[in-house]
Amino acid sequence: MERVGLIGVGTMGEPVGRRLLAAGFPLAVPPRSAERTARLGAAGAQVLASVAEVVAASDVVLLLLPRPDVADAVVDEVAAAAREGQLCVEHGTVGPRRARRAAGVLAARGVAYLDAPVSGGPGGAAEGTLTAMVGGDPDVLARARPVLEASCARIRRCGDVGAGQVVKLVNQLLVGVHTAASAEAAVLGAALGADPDALADVLGTSFGASRMLERNLPRMVARDFSPATTTGVLLKDLGLIAEEAETAGCPLPLGALARERFAEGAARGWAGEDMAGLVRLWEEAAGTEVRPAPPAPDER
Repeated sequence: MERVGLIGVGTMGEPVGRRLLAAGFPLAVPPRSAERTARLGAAGAQVLASVAEVVAASDVVLLLLPRPDVADAVVDEVAAAAREGQLCVEHGTVGPRRARRAAGVLAARGVAYLDAPVSGGPGGAAEGTLTAMVGGDPDVLARARPVLEASCARIRRCGDVGAGQVVKLVNQLLVGVHTAASAEAAVLGAALGADPDALADVLGTSFGASRMLERNLPRMVARDFSPATTTGVLLKDLGLIAEEAETAGCPLPLGALARERFAEGAARGWAGEDMAGLVRLWEEAAGTEVRPAPPAPDER
């Protein structure tokens, strides 16, 4: 069984690590995110002193880092410590150009590389239901598949290195736009007196169906903006999308509007809160809140 190193033990990395341990993979992690690392250590992971030590102890290295610039720096650390025959898998959202750069840096050391960004959030990671969008050689994917299957229910090769990142960015564009649209729709419903349960029920089987409305509306009603997929993470991704779209000469007017809303939410101090919390921007403008419907009167 492959020995796995996991670099990036955050809100996604910790549940991915737990899934790997549950699947029986020997797991090594560096001492970052001390609390989460300690929990993985207690669950059976080997906590080592540095990225270099994790690389030395691993056959497959998974990267799940919060920012593209951090991922770039860690790829260089991995390459410096790597040995021929290892495999590195990028689970984070870094964009296709960074993925291709990483593949080149690692290939020079004889290390195979896949970009395999994932979708499904921390809940999907914990339940093992993530979707992985993979770019890279089919034979390399075949080697990585048992490791990916520990946390991913769907693994789709999208093309060569960078293709997984392209598909993930398209996904994130829709997440951002649909989150903004779901907030606007929910507040319109509240302003006009609609029952949120009726909205969710009817829209879920209508042309207006939206995974983001299905996800976000219960959080809006409960005022639960505790972090799962945060405003800051989506703002980072929307920035990457804007960079790639500009390079490709592809205007994204709706993406730009969504990015403005996410940036405004971050400026309000909500970057670390769940993206459903952006509904407050629309609520303030409308002077209403998305709340549970009042109980029906007792007709007896």
